Amino acid sequence: MTTQKTYDVRTHGCQMNVHDSERLAGLLETAGYVDLASVPAAERPEVADVVVFNTCAVRENADNKLYGNLGQLRPAKLRNPDMQIAVGGCLAQKDRGLIVDKAPWVDVVFGTHNLGSLPVLLDRAAHNRRAQVEILESLEVFPSTLPTRRDSAYSAWVSISVGCNNTCTFCIVPSLRGKEADRRPGEVLAEIEALVAQGVVEITLLGQNVNTYGVEFGDRLAFGKLLRACGEVDGLERVRFTSPHPAAFTDDVIRAMAETPNVMPSLHMPLQSGSDKVLRDMRRSYRSARFLRILDEVREQIPDAAITTDVIVGFPGETEADFQGTLDVVRAARFSSAFTFQYSVRPGTPAATMDGQVPKEVVQERFERLIALQEQVSWAENRRIEGREVEVLVAPSEGRKDAETRRLSGRARDNRLVHFAVPQGADVPRPGDLVTVGVTYGAPHHLVADAGLTGGPYAVRRTRGGDAWAALQADPAAAGRPRVSLGMPSVGRPDVPSHAAGRAPAPGCTAG
Repeated sequence: MTTQKTYDVRTHGCQMNVHDSERLAGLLETAGYVDLASVPAAERPEVADVVVFNTCAVRENADNKLYGNLGQLRPAKLRNPDMQIAVGGCLAQKDRGLIVDKAPWVDVVFGTHNLGSLPVLLDRAAHNRRAQVEILESLEVFPSTLPTRRDSAYSAWVSISVGCNNTCTFCIVPSLRGKEADRRPGEVLAEIEALVAQGVVEITLLGQNVNTYGVEFGDRLAFGKLLRACGEVDGLERVRFTSPHPAAFTDDVIRAMAETPNVMPSLHMPLQSGSDKVLRDMRRSYRSARFLRILDEVREQIPDAAITTDVIVGFPGETEADFQGTLDVVRAARFSSAFTFQYSVRPGTPAATMDGQVPKEVVQERFERLIALQEQVSWAENRRIEGREVEVLVAPSEGRKDAETRRLSGRARDNRLVHFAVPQGADVPRPGDLVTVGVTYGAPHHLVADAGLTGGPYAVRRTRGGDAWAALQADPAAAGRPRVSLGMPSVGRPDVPSHAAGRAPAPGCTAG
């Protein structure tokens, strides 16, 4: 058995949580713990010395999932009282001390605003032999100041803001993540350049509402400028972002996407409902016609853009006519895919006490109709790509059947999942490399690209991302993940106007 203390971070929820978990892993590594997955199988304990749950609170079953997982760990805690269990994230911010009341074997509860407190709270809980609950009400330091252990050698998340200033009636996130706080443009670019220097070829800009970036320093065009500045970072192959809000989506962002070659032609644009009445009840400050106009404008300037969305079915007061409005917009929007949700009551949100809660069986039936329609739309959109060439950023594995079909997988520029065949004797790409392939079949949820087997397009371009992935394979202690990188500068009002968001000084310098 290993003599080093091990950790296991278990993540639920959105990309924000995934990125926060990279920070938590970095903090624990810096404090001397090692990733449970990096321990050789013969020496690996059944349960880590520290298990951290990074929770979500958006869906109703998040509570049940957490407490079910905590219950499964109780026997391990009884066998080893020195083992520690920590709960963080949005559900911790919401439930606070209630978590320890329901699961007294939990050692630490921390919120969304104090990720950096985890190692100290673990030490304090061990010393005092009692649970430590620490929830801050607002952000004191931007999460980018914390050390990070990324999940990928060639792809990375970059937070540009945290929090949200919207008041959607179904959403509990603003009360858990707080008001929007923006990073300085120079700091964002400094982090991107540092990541590229480590071999990263793809970054995803993260924010609860990325296109309101700049609200703190009074530049409503700041996000478009940031996208253009990303285009000047040498060695950065792909730039993505999530998620924008339709009400704040402006023409300058569309132009920046169209005119910046490394900004990918993919867009996640949350619809939520196609009914104007339901959108009003949700406090979504746009209407279905405005939403569809945005998509038209995007496709006019970026004809090959793949647009994805979120849709909620069964919001309080939704009638059959309202739901038909959603189906109409989904047909017209031609989404490449959609994340569909059944409305669930979240205590503390205005929607929780609204009249007209829709019966579960009605919600289920509508949900099934929506999924069936979106399957048809997705399939039709993917069939349109048959016969085309696509450039794929190769992933370690994104398909359950890759081994048996002898295909590799990755994401096209428009973020569609592609499974592709490697011709006999041809160069085999590494994860992080780019390969150009010919699409032979469009399925509802992916593309198949086997053209290379019959003399069609197949070309590999090796990248520094592939080099970085290969270097990790030669380091058995890394367990396939990059080593911990240090944090970047913190949040604050820019010292210079945001139009100066061009080149950034080297990491560690004071960025403007």
